[in-house]
Amino acid sequence: MTNKNKAKKIITLFMLLVFGFVIFISKILYTSITPRHTPHLFTSDTSRAQRGCIISKDNFHIASTQKLYKAVVDTRNIDPGKYELFVELFSIYSGMKKNKIRQRLKRRKGSVVLSYSIKPKTAQYLKSLAFELRRMNVFVEYETPGGRHLMHGLNIVESGEARVYPYGDLLTPLIGYPRKIEEDGYTRIHGIKGIEKRFDEELNPIQNGYRRAPRDVNNYLRLTKQSKTVPSLNGYDVHLNIPVTLQIRIEKMLSRMKKELDAKEVYATVMESQSGKILTLASSNRFRPTSIRRRDYPSLKTSAIEYSFEPGSVLKPITFAILMELQKVNPFDIVNVHKGRYKIGRKTITDEHKYEWLSAENIIVHSSNIGIAQLAQKLDNIEFHQGLMNFGFAQKSGLDLPYERAGRMPSNRQLNSQIYKATTAYGYGILANQMQIIKAYNTFNNNGRFVTPVITEKLTNELGEEISIEQEEPRQIISASTAARMQKILIKTVNEGTGKGAITPGLIIGGKTGTAHIASKGGYARRYNSSFIGFANDGLHRYSIGATVIEPKKQHFASLTAVPVFKKIVDIMVSEGYLKPSIYNSAK
Repeated sequence: MTNKNKAKKIITLFMLLVFGFVIFISKILYTSITPRHTPHLFTSDTSRAQRGCIISKDNFHIASTQKLYKAVVDTRNIDPGKYELFVELFSIYSGMKKNKIRQRLKRRKGSVVLSYSIKPKTAQYLKSLAFELRRMNVFVEYETPGGRHLMHGLNIVESGEARVYPYGDLLTPLIGYPRKIEEDGYTRIHGIKGIEKRFDEELNPIQNGYRRAPRDVNNYLRLTKQSKTVPSLNGYDVHLNIPVTLQIRIEKMLSRMKKELDAKEVYATVMESQSGKILTLASSNRFRPTSIRRRDYPSLKTSAIEYSFEPGSVLKPITFAILMELQKVNPFDIVNVHKGRYKIGRKTITDEHKYEWLSAENIIVHSSNIGIAQLAQKLDNIEFHQGLMNFGFAQKSGLDLPYERAGRMPSNRQLNSQIYKATTAYGYGILANQMQIIKAYNTFNNNGRFVTPVITEKLTNELGEEISIEQEEPRQIISASTAARMQKILIKTVNEGTGKGAITPGLIIGGKTGTAHIASKGGYARRYNSSFIGFANDGLHRYSIGATVIEPKKQHFASLTAVPVFKKIVDIMVSEGYLKPSIYNSAK
């Protein structure tokens, strides 16, 4: 009986062991074949997109964006015995002076920002340093009042962005300048003037990058099927029609001429006559966009569109073209110019040259105020006013830059007056900027067609998308025959008249000088602006060019100020290959 009980107990124990083993095996099998939904610890990071670049025609990056980082350290984590070692190493890696680091560390106990504007390369060095400092036990844990032990150490964190202009003051003021704006603790750049302002919305980042994924024990992202990634998209790049190689040479020349003429400013524009593309828009007055000083304030404006002035005699060809288009004058008509003195009402008009008779076209060639004042009387007020409007005066030129001044001209009623009609005909009582005048003159070099000047060629982004800059359709504002005749008159003006200094053998050069008193306190001061507006052509290329000198002190006549600037521009264009003189053109 006893043996039977023992046997039963052994069998029961054995069955229990077998049953337990079966359950164990079943559990393992179940676990291995059943999908598990164990929770993962996720982490995420954001990659901030950057502002787009401004790029020249010859692919130089005139403006670009650089990320900035800040270095943050918790002073409670620094081992007091290794305090000076931290200061020494951070100084070497960051370039900061040791005294400055010590001062910032002593400001407060806890989290301290050592620098807000660390460049990307330095940031990489400092990230390596942070790792080494941990390895060298420079950092130690500290205990919070709640009993938690924390270790922050040195952290390098993205803090914002800075605009970089690697070529200094090149292409200012047209490139403009930005300012910094804080957005949720991050420094962003926004355009204030020039191209930076005009295309601010397009240059701004399209979307920030974002990643969310499971993390490993070291808190690094593990990219799996459960990860979510949104790529960052920088802002559009703005591509200009202006090549650096031409712009920089003209800028340097304008700086020299400003000094030589003792002028307030010398500025110039070069435009392709058929397309309206601006190849150069340059000034002697420039500034560094990242370090603007008070003395730079007058240089912040783009004078070619923001400075309106009485153009003087450069308006005479416009008046003459209106007369010709309306068939009110024949270039070969003979006009009495009264030996240089002529009275209209109470006003006596004078000429520099004492001619008695001039042909109508020679009134332009020899710049006769008396001649053009008399010819203008053939126009009624509506014809004259509408003619000036057709040529774009008192309207913005349409150049793709902000803050253009439209200028002004006499009203219909004022142009009923003989005096207003006369003075307007030779460029007084009307305000225009250089770009408006070049746009008007360009019709003489473009078969009578009116085109809109444009600095920007296109916008592109990282996805390969491209946006072309739309221009207004060219308009025929005078007949091709009137334009051709005006072109010949302006060529004659250079060859025989006031623009002789612009002659360049082998090229077709035409243009007109203008020297105008500057209005001041209800009268005219003994201060002058001078301009030469014209064109330079070879067998294949046609360019409209303007040169303006503001208040030259050594000489004031345009023939001695603006004409030499124009000539130097043409010489530079020849040496850069934009114009190719020919024997045929020399013969003409």
